[in-house]
Amino acid sequence: MTAPRTPEVIDAAQRIVVKVGSSSISGERAAQIAPLVDALAAAHARGVEVVLVSSGAIATGMPYLRLQERPTDLAVQQAAAAVGQSLLVKRYQERLDAYGITAGQVLLTAGDIDNPTHRRNAERALETLLALRILPIVNENDTVATHEIRFGDNDRLAALVARLISADLLVLLSDVDALYTLPPEQAGAVRIPFVAAGDPLTEVLVTESNTGVGTGGAATKLAAARMAADAGIAVLLTATDRVDAALTGERVGTWFEPAT
Repeated sequence: MTAPRTPEVIDAAQRIVVKVGSSSISGERAAQIAPLVDALAAAHARGVEVVLVSSGAIATGMPYLRLQERPTDLAVQQAAAAVGQSLLVKRYQERLDAYGITAGQVLLTAGDIDNPTHRRNAERALETLLALRILPIVNENDTVATHEIRFGDNDRLAALVARLISADLLVLLSDVDALYTLPPEQAGAVRIPFVAAGDPLTEVLVTESNTGVGTGGAATKLAAARMAADAGIAVLLTATDRVDAALTGERVGTWFEPAT
């Protein structure tokens, strides 16, 4: 099936949620924060309301705890997040300063979304920040989250945030440029440019991430894309280094048609 003309869809989007993973903005790839912010600022300048869902607190804090790979102990994860979260937002704000944009940090747990009162508070906070032309940076509150009440990955969090604020578009960024029928490094993997609403994608074999710094993967992104698309939100899955092309309507990545 041929994808619709995404430039028109993206041009019409007034509220966009962009999610970026830990492996795309930490370690050797920390420099990708700059072009990511540049693309978000360009959309912001066009009058678009932009929310960034950013992983990376634990990964950013790891070097300061002298950790070589993501810790498995919950208390150490919380400690790494406590150190890394402020540094991560500081890196974003330093780049945003060039555009006169202020970031607002929003930390959520799964319990905040499940609890009606907390969910309304989160929605009100995000709506107020957007009305004030602040760029919210959302992350899971890893410092207090437990294994039992975690989102599991920020792809799901991004889909829930997109639903919470009735976004027009969700952009899921990762190290891979699109959805493939197989892990893209495997022979025979075929890129999928368009997923129709309700397509079961029976031909797709997806796996979890094994980057050592993040918790997501193709499976979590696919589940998040379905969650948002089923709620009537268009979804674009592409690589972090293609974010500018994505937000200006070029044909990149995999487009998920929203349910009507």
